[in-house]
Amino acid sequence: MPKEPTSRRDFIKKTAVGVAAFTIVPRYVLGGTGFIAPSDKLTKAVIGVGSMGRGHFEYEGTQVVAICDVDKRHIAQALPSLDKGVKTFSDYRELLKLPEVDIVHIATPPHWHGIMSVDAANAGKDVWCEKPMTHTIGEGKRVMEAVQQHGRMFRLNTWFRFKDTFYGMGTTVKPIKKLVDSGMLGWPLKVTVGKHTGYDWKFYWVGKDNLPVEPVPAELDYDMWLGPAPFKPYSTHRVHQTFRGYWDYDGGGLADMGQHYIDPIQYFLGKDNNSPVSVEIDAPQQHSDAVGTWRRITYTYADGCQIVLDGEGKDTNVPYIEGPKGKLYPGFKSDIPDLQRKLAAFPDPEPQITSFTESVKTRQKFALNEENGHRSCNIVNIGLVALRLGRSLKFDPVKQEFIDDEGANKLLNPVMRAPYTI
Repeated sequence: MPKEPTSRRDFIKKTAVGVAAFTIVPRYVLGGTGFIAPSDKLTKAVIGVGSMGRGHFEYEGTQVVAICDVDKRHIAQALPSLDKGVKTFSDYRELLKLPEVDIVHIATPPHWHGIMSVDAANAGKDVWCEKPMTHTIGEGKRVMEAVQQHGRMFRLNTWFRFKDTFYGMGTTVKPIKKLVDSGMLGWPLKVTVGKHTGYDWKFYWVGKDNLPVEPVPAELDYDMWLGPAPFKPYSTHRVHQTFRGYWDYDGGGLADMGQHYIDPIQYFLGKDNNSPVSVEIDAPQQHSDAVGTWRRITYTYADGCQIVLDGEGKDTNVPYIEGPKGKLYPGFKSDIPDLQRKLAAFPDPEPQITSFTESVKTRQKFALNEENGHRSCNIVNIGLVALRLGRSLKFDPVKQEFIDDEGANKLLNPVMRAPYTI
């Protein structure tokens, strides 16, 4: 007869593969009835402890036991905020060998997200990943496969589909979802995301061409920072806070803010398992290395719904959502008479698990997980491919590849620098 798990961590790891048969962890396994024992606290390791990583040390029911960064300065800045005895690493692969780690939080530049998420899942860790979920569509598919193959829990760290005021709307997404589901706006819908509906595309996240070649700081392992990205000489503007302006590591304002803005749209449109069939791009010619700005990106779904990204901000007085029967404006204002009273008659959206500690303990999917997170990240990456190539594209949501465009499909799974692979 198999030996019964002797601790909460053993129980979680030994039952992960069998979650389909047993999804709820009994309260007695988690420390008794009516209280949470100190041993019930989940352990977390953070990879990438620059400003973003350091900002996520505290999270309910978790304790940081290990950190990793390729820059020794970041490690030194992080340690005063942590308990004594926290282990430090410069190579995340060594960190993943720690048996005491439950959750791995990935707060690196996006070109590392896919590889690290897959490696963490393969190592039996649950994964908490910053946005955008992955740097390419192919990486996103591989993350999904690894997470599900190993029975891991995955959280993408953008939260607007389930909490907090949603930018210019003056409300959480819940009543917007309820309104869309009610049918009062009609169908199909057009959603416009721009400064006149409360959104800032952060176009200061652009790159520079003709970067000066500079000596690599002694405290930085630049080769490891590059990782799977093509080798390019070191320049201060290429790394840390300004990496977002370079195609090899991120994708400017669209990659930085896109999933924050677009993921809730996927949710309230009911398209968590779908993708647009086309993207139209209006933008200046992009540099081969440095990300630039864009004027307008329009995504269209097979049913006619559209998401319009207004980069110029030229659409004044535009509704956030427009349908054949009504419009919704920022501040949750609408041209539908007596909207709030009518909306009260409709059911609320289905409840979601919005605590990652609950997800990890019960082995039930987090509200924004590897599946719906991959689909909303797809929208960002479809737009980035079109922007980078300077042309509109057709997309197959089932195969998750571009139609009749070899150049675009090469960017689904670009070759990684040896020895890295996913």
